[in-house]
Amino acid sequence: MSATYTFDIFSSLDGFGSHTGDWGGYWGKQGPEFLAHRLEQYNQDQRMVLGGETHRLNTVLLAGGGEALDPWVRRMRELPTTVISSTQRDSPGVTVVSGDAVEAVRRLKEVSDVPLRSHGSLTLNRALLAAGLVDRIQVTVFPVITGQTGVQPIFAGGPDLDLELLESRTLDGNTQELTYRPTLHA
Repeated sequence: MSATYTFDIFSSLDGFGSHTGDWGGYWGKQGPEFLAHRLEQYNQDQRMVLGGETHRLNTVLLAGGGEALDPWVRRMRELPTTVISSTQRDSPGVTVVSGDAVEAVRRLKEVSDVPLRSHGSLTLNRALLAAGLVDRIQVTVFPVITGQTGVQPIFAGGPDLDLELLESRTLDGNTQELTYRPTLHA
């Protein structure tokens, strides 16, 4: 049996994964229901899969955060993690796999006894979507449009996909979490 792979991403309504503005984390729109729901999701047994650049950025951004980090982020840091990179080395809790990312994730899906989840890692996940290896896309859409300050268009350059809505949820009255099953558009 193949492990389920979820591409988990935060987005503005106009499809950007981050911003250069003064919005703050989560575009300043996180609420208690959102944070509790994230912790519940990350408290489940799973393995994180990250691209090398995302792992490097997370290491810098989250280093020494300790109690200041949201509980779900602390939990994410504790999960076993596979990093696809040709330049990084293994470290506690992190297994580094070099070589072709698609083949590495294909093998990981075959042998993993827990679900796989990737938060961010846009380049990696675009390649996995094109290869048909992503079972679920979980998009958390924050109620903002970042036309002037948005960076990293999430799906730009990725494949055309048909999406089947599996689940939707409204958190804190204004943030949408949408979970889809993607298939390559023929």
